[in-house]
Amino acid sequence: MKKVTIALFFILLLTAGNFGCSKNNVNPNIPNVVINFTLDPNSTVFQELNTVGGWLYLDEVPGWVIPSASRGIIIYRMELNTFKAYERQPPNDPYKCCDDQMQNCSKLIVGKYYPFATDTCTNNMYSMYDGSLFQGEGRYPMIEYYAEYDGGLLHVYN
Repeated sequence: MKKVTIALFFILLLTAGNFGCSKNNVNPNIPNVVINFTLDPNSTVFQELNTVGGWLYLDEVPGWVIPSASRGIIIYRMELNTFKAYERQPPNDPYKCCDDQMQNCSKLIVGKYYPFATDTCTNNMYSMYDGSLFQGEGRYPMIEYYAEYDGGLLHVYN
């Protein structure tokens, strides 16, 4: 009886693994770019990040160059020791509002409806807390990068 119970347990474990994780939920719009940098969020250069709730567009900070496949990165200080880093490319239909050369495309913006990021093209709104779609139509949350803070430096990477 014990062998049958163990065998059933493993069969259930294997079948649950097949249903629990779906590769269909992977966002095909993720830019093919390597993100890997470190910054000091408490410095005067990043003054907007000095307090909880602060945010900035890293692509608009002088001296910071973001790879061209990315539309920029939003850095958000969620708590004293917790940061979030999101791609500014809209995760749902990112090329809907581009010019004819597929440049000058829309970006997510923060501010008007804080603490949400808004896609100005589709009016989709995303939560800055977890990147989830808050309002609008779409299948994917914001594209999030890893953000590790050691109390002094913030390391952002994918």
